[in-house]
Amino acid sequence: MSTSEQPVGTRDWDTAHRAVAGVYFPHELRALDERDEVDLTLRTVELGGVTIGRLTWGAAVSIECDYPGAYEVNVPISGRLHSRGHHDELVSAPGQGTIFTADQPSLITRWTADCQVLGVKFDAEHLEREADRIRVAPIRRRLSLPPQIDVSTDAGASWLSLVTALSAQAREPVDLLANPLVGPQLASAVTTAFLLAVTPDSADPDHQMRPGMVKRVLDALHDDPGRPWTLAEMAAIGGTSVRRLQEAFAQFVESSPTRALTDIRLDRAHADLERAEGTVADAAARWGFSSPSRFAAAYRRRYGASPAQTLRGLRGTRQPD
Repeated sequence: MSTSEQPVGTRDWDTAHRAVAGVYFPHELRALDERDEVDLTLRTVELGGVTIGRLTWGAAVSIECDYPGAYEVNVPISGRLHSRGHHDELVSAPGQGTIFTADQPSLITRWTADCQVLGVKFDAEHLEREADRIRVAPIRRRLSLPPQIDVSTDAGASWLSLVTALSAQAREPVDLLANPLVGPQLASAVTTAFLLAVTPDSADPDHQMRPGMVKRVLDALHDDPGRPWTLAEMAAIGGTSVRRLQEAFAQFVESSPTRALTDIRLDRAHADLERAEGTVADAAARWGFSSPSRFAAAYRRRYGASPAQTLRGLRGTRQPD
């Protein structure tokens, strides 16, 4: 469901800290000047998987955060945002945005007193699932995002315009955003536009050069995904050790062999369910899942819906999860 939060305005440091942590992430906040008071303004709208807000501290601060389970993009509307994480010192000003990766500690070394930020938080599962959908790839990969987004490009400006328009709804909540049929569609639009803006010219990852051992194993998994594969059998096909195979998959596929197999199986099962071929239990058994419940849990994580919901969408009848 989509919700618009009531605007928050406070001059108390503890209240400001709790308000921002409740919307975005737990963090360590430090004042960088001698002001006794902060001057926080915060307005947010939650679309389901995507949170959009406007935030200013009214004081120079530093923020340390681990970004658990979600990505964040901070685009300064005014002022500057200095940060440091897995990259060197980075500065974003109007026209740029800093991208913080899920579960990677980063430090905003200086959020200037005049810096107002348009902040967008993407739940990791939501963003990664949308990336899978865009790539239409049977193997899920970790997202590799640049440290900044250029919102002066055509794609970047289009995304920023969409986010800016939606953030304006935080000032006057409207019934449309509260409609559960609308929020997910808007969240998907915001996410897709963001992914296209940060990877406009990226080549298909499946066309990257891979060592022969990885290609042989992937070919075998694609040819017979329902087989009860073991890591030792995969390594034998690759002509290498289990450890070396795992290292090669991590480097060239950005996944493990077992997760790649699971993703291939899910891709095949999803295709069967979209064609309404058999039941959920049939799909689970056909593609090598040990139990329908485990299959359903893995399917929901990847596709954001249960196998039964996919099947019902075509058959119009209820199927057991």
